[in-house]
Amino acid sequence: MTAMQNRYEFLYLFDCENGNPNGDPDAGNSPRIDPEDMHGLVSDVAIKRRVRNYIQTAFGNTAPNAIFVEHATNLNKPITAAHVATNGAPSGGGNRSQVNNARNWMCQQFFDVRTFGAVMSTGANAGQVRGPVQVAFSRSIDSILPMDVSITRMAVAEKVKDAKTVADYEKWENEQEEDKLRTMGRKALIPYGLYACKGFVSAHLAKGTGFSDDDLNHLWDALKTMWDHDRSASKGMMSCRGLYVFKHVGTDSDEAQRVRQAMLGCAPAHWLLDFSTPKRRIENAIIEIGHREGLTGSPRAFADYAVSIHKDRIPSGVELIEHR
Repeated sequence: MTAMQNRYEFLYLFDCENGNPNGDPDAGNSPRIDPEDMHGLVSDVAIKRRVRNYIQTAFGNTAPNAIFVEHATNLNKPITAAHVATNGAPSGGGNRSQVNNARNWMCQQFFDVRTFGAVMSTGANAGQVRGPVQVAFSRSIDSILPMDVSITRMAVAEKVKDAKTVADYEKWENEQEEDKLRTMGRKALIPYGLYACKGFVSAHLAKGTGFSDDDLNHLWDALKTMWDHDRSASKGMMSCRGLYVFKHVGTDSDEAQRVRQAMLGCAPAHWLLDFSTPKRRIENAIIEIGHREGLTGSPRAFADYAVSIHKDRIPSGVELIEHR
C-alpha cells in the first residue's frame, strides 16, 4: 500500500438524542460535561472505539484491516505473533532490527495501529507507533442537561445461599414477597446534544505506518456510518450529522513543489476548523453553526440548527469535501 500524500483536517458533527453519548466513570457514568459552562464532552477514546468497531464489523477482523485493540483481549498476544511471524524475539529482549520488523508487521496487519498508532512495548517489544490520525475531545455546541432517570427491573439477580438447582431457586422465589422480586435502578441521559469533533491527518506520519488513501476512505466510511452499528438503549439515538474534510492540495505550478505543499499544508488548522456558534461568533469562519430562525428554548433536534458553509473563505491550496 502506498502512503497518502495530502494533509487533512476534518470537522465531524454528530448528535445524541435521549441517551448518554459518553459516560464518565468518575461521576457515576453520568454524561461528561465541562462544569464551567455545562457543555457536553465526548472523549477521543470513545470516537476511536466506534471506528475500530466499525472496521472490525466491515472487514471481519482480518488483515490488513484487523483490529489490535479489541474488546476483552490481551494486547501482548498479537505482539508476540508479530515476532513469531518475523523470526524475532517473542520472549522479549529483541534487538533494534527485530523490534522494527515486528513493528512493521503490526502496521501491515492492523488498521488501528497504522491509523491511530499504538504502544507495543508491553510484552515482547514491537516498539511504538505514532499514528497519522488524531482526534480531539468532542464538545457540544450548546450546554446540555444531564438527567438521572429511575428505572424498574421486574426481576432480581440475587445469589441465593445454598441454592444449587433450579428447584432450589424456584423454592426461594415462592417464599419471597412479590415486591422483593424486582429492583430499582438509574439511567443517565441527556435530552439532546449536537457535538463537534476536530480531527487531523498527517501525511508525514502516514509514511511511517503505511496509512494509505484506501485506509483514509475506510476512516470516512466509519465516521459516517459507525453509529448505525453501535446501537444500545443507553446511547439513545446517535447519528452523524456532517463530516467536513479539508484537503491540502498545494498551489505551486511545479508538481514536485505542489506535492511538498500538499504534505506540509497550505493553511493553519485553526483557520479551517474554528467555527462560529450562536454564542461564539468568529469572523471569517468557514463553517457557521447557528440556531434555526424562530427557535425558542433549547435545541431538541438537529433540525433546530442551521449549518452554513462559506466556500469563498477557504484558503487557496485547500479543498473542502463534504460527506453527508
